[in-house]
Amino acid sequence: MGYGTVIFDMDGTILDTLEDIVDSVNVTMDHVGYPHHTKETMRRFLGNGAAAQIQRCVPGGAEDPKYAEALAFYLEYYNAHANIKTGPYPGIVQVLQTLKERGVKTAVVSNKPDATVQELSAECFTGLFDVSMGERTGMKKKPAPDSVYEAMRLLGADPNDCVYVGDSEVDMATARNSNLPCVTVTWGFRDEEFLREQGATVFAHTMEELLDALTR
Repeated sequence: MGYGTVIFDMDGTILDTLEDIVDSVNVTMDHVGYPHHTKETMRRFLGNGAAAQIQRCVPGGAEDPKYAEALAFYLEYYNAHANIKTGPYPGIVQVLQTLKERGVKTAVVSNKPDATVQELSAECFTGLFDVSMGERTGMKKKPAPDSVYEAMRLLGADPNDCVYVGDSEVDMATARNSNLPCVTVTWGFRDEEFLREQGATVFAHTMEELLDALTR
């Protein structure tokens, strides 16, 4: 049996993007004259899109005098360097191939800029996603359900036969706001104890567990 449609988050769920993000952030911090950030710090900063991420990186947040400059620089730099060290988590390509072979519809929905999502989806998962969506003008970012609903519309998905897969509290909230069940993976940017505190109940610790949760 299983689900007929699976919607995936990107960062921390299907792609390990952390090193390229950290490198791009730190080049940006050099550009505006602010201190670097560690991988552990950046793990906590991710999930709500680039604008929120850079707000957390500059000392004064959205009111920082260099915030707008930093965000513009980061977006341009990261878009050009998004696939240097980035790669699929081991085994996820096989999971997607199996879903495709079984006729399951798939989408990736991310708060990354749409152009970057399209590029990474095409280069890292060629032909494996039916729909790929990033942040778009006029559409609310996750955890608002707008992008998930649009992906479901494009897929012709039955809401009662659809599941969301993510790695963070943002993804859990997205699934909840979209009235979808959620499978939370534990290899991403949040630890399991934190995710349990946030209310996660269905976990995938391995790719085998993920495939089982989606197809059983």
